Amino acid sequence: MPATETSPTPQVSVIIPARNEEASLGSCLESLVAQTGVPIEIIVVNDHSTDRTAEIAASFAGVRVIEAGALPERWTGKNNAVIAGVRAARGFWLLFTDADTVHLPGSLARALAEAQEHHADLLSYSPEQIAVTFWEMAVLPVVFAELARQYPPSKVSDPDSPEAAANGQYVLITRAAYEAVGGHAAVATSILEDVALARAVKASGRKIRFRYAADAVRTRMYRGFRQLREGWTKNLALLFPYPGRLAVKTLLLWSLPWIVVCLKIAGLLTAAGWYGIAVATLGFQTFRIARAKFRLTMTLLGAIFGMPMFAYLLLRSKRAHAQGHVSWKGRTYEGTEPPVSNAIKRTSLAPGKLA
Repeated sequence: MPATETSPTPQVSVIIPARNEEASLGSCLESLVAQTGVPIEIIVVNDHSTDRTAEIAASFAGVRVIEAGALPERWTGKNNAVIAGVRAARGFWLLFTDADTVHLPGSLARALAEAQEHHADLLSYSPEQIAVTFWEMAVLPVVFAELARQYPPSKVSDPDSPEAAANGQYVLITRAAYEAVGGHAAVATSILEDVALARAVKASGRKIRFRYAADAVRTRMYRGFRQLREGWTKNLALLFPYPGRLAVKTLLLWSLPWIVVCLKIAGLLTAAGWYGIAVATLGFQTFRIARAKFRLTMTLLGAIFGMPMFAYLLLRSKRAHAQGHVSWKGRTYEGTEPPVSNAIKRTSLAPGKLA
């Protein structure tokens, strides 16, 4: 069934929070309205955009466009927009996805079948990351390699492991599970709402499935260095428990081969084996980054240039959160993340209502 076909009760409600997304929203919606195999509704929540976001969304037949409404104190803009979308949603499943994603043909039907096959209440995909500029290509492999170590998908998907995570670019969740944990209303002040929601779902005893999914969805997260710096400054200190330590560790590992080479050239190291140590260390760095599954050229850029930039971004993020000044898309947040409680808040979120 085409995405735009009217269904009394859509199986999946696709909710897209959008704030000044005119550069990417069109491609996202083109990929979603073309989805087949599952009855869906598509809801774009215009989050006080000042560009053509709402106009672009309205140009797609069958796509509902609603306004996010006033932003409550301390809530993040994305959470406020998503909650507005849920109020209007009618589906048994909810798919939260970002305006900068592109969904491969038939991917939503396959995702739904995968969630049902694995009895997952929440399925989250880590999309294929599209990088265009130099710093995108250098930094993204390092960030995602470290994320894979911090949140191993095998452990996140293991009901016996306490690890929980999700990628907010693609979160498919049953309405029943969403309601049971309080949904985004329970994490409305959280900047890292995807991980907070995943932790609440897993703490409630429900199952999560999380994996890299280049076969389903791709995204270009940041368009240039300025967006990349602002976006990772917002997130990194929350994604990693000890960002300062990780920054120092990253810098030490990155600097070792270059220190060896410099000392060798200066004649302070005479044994020929030192070059071998430098090459082996660089190879080890490349191997660590390769797990992020980017192409070889980007992996090498990450090992040579991305690691020190990642350390800088970690420290910048740590400082921004410590100072309570985190900026994103023209808004400033306090940068203090509330602890994720294991106590599950149960609310009633019937279609059209949100506590």
